[in-house]
Amino acid sequence: MKQNGTLFPVTQVGSWPRSRNLLKALRDKQHERISQEEFDAVADKEAERCIQYQLKADVDIMVEGEHHRDNFYSFLTDKLNGTKLMSLADMLDTVENKESFEEMLDTLDVPASLIKNPTCVGKLSRRKPLTLDDYNFVRKFTDKPVKITLPGPYLLTRSMWVGAYSKAGYDSKTEMAEDIVKILREELADLQAAGCSFVQFDEPVLTEIVMSEDCDRRTFM
Repeated sequence: MKQNGTLFPVTQVGSWPRSRNLLKALRDKQHERISQEEFDAVADKEAERCIQYQLKADVDIMVEGEHHRDNFYSFLTDKLNGTKLMSLADMLDTVENKESFEEMLDTLDVPASLIKNPTCVGKLSRRKPLTLDDYNFVRKFTDKPVKITLPGPYLLTRSMWVGAYSKAGYDSKTEMAEDIVKILREELADLQAAGCSFVQFDEPVLTEIVMSEDCDRRTFM
């Protein structure tokens, strides 16, 4: 596909390395030592730095760098009704298959208490757009095409469903998935209306399915 006459347009995967300053601000926000506004001020500066690097390199399709997120998909808890950010340690006594869950924890490189997951605890709906602010932020610095990255519906369905909590809003994982797709479609429509050229839905756990053929295994990132 050509973009502005370029046969092989250059873009970045989506996320950008985070500075120590941003990581400290993120920890301070999580521990309520600084406000959301104070964190956003730090994230704004880091995102602008990321954008300026891309402009200097003459990248064809720009990204925000995901600097305003705590991680790729747990940031959704701040945007959606019906979710709660829980650590994997919090879930240990309530997951459906405890033995499999503990096996998964053994393979991780960080303590389970440090991995946060946006768990469905009720009916899901958008409280605010998920990434529209990120798109508008990049737009302040360039007229180049912008790409927004979002977690795909399969990843979100596998990670957000924890039966002990999610059945407060849904009878099944499939029913919850229908609302997840609806939310992502709403977000896509808002981004398209704002002029966003590219939206990338990431489904990293599909590789796990191909390799293991285990569709019901718990997924966290």
